[in-house]
Amino acid sequence: MLEDIKSRIEKLVSLYETEKRKSDGLAAELEALKAELEEAKVTISGLREKIDNLKLQSALTGSGDPALAKERITKLVREIDRCIKLLEK
Repeated sequence: MLEDIKSRIEKLVSLYETEKRKSDGLAAELEALKAELEEAKVTISGLREKIDNLKLQSALTGSGDPALAKERITKLVREIDRCIKLLEK
């Protein structure tokens, strides 16, 4: 009877240690996945910003040429500055 109890306790301890290792492994995997998720969120945010910039560029130029967009924006800024100066007079 004592041997049976001792055997069961050893088996229980063994099962506990196995589950503890699994738990530790899952906790480490969870942390890695959380870090990966944060990286993905940052990447998605950056890509959304690029999409918005490309949409704005396309709306301003009607094409995908960055130099043309920059030129058009510069002209718009000059025109706004000129209007502000006229309003100040």
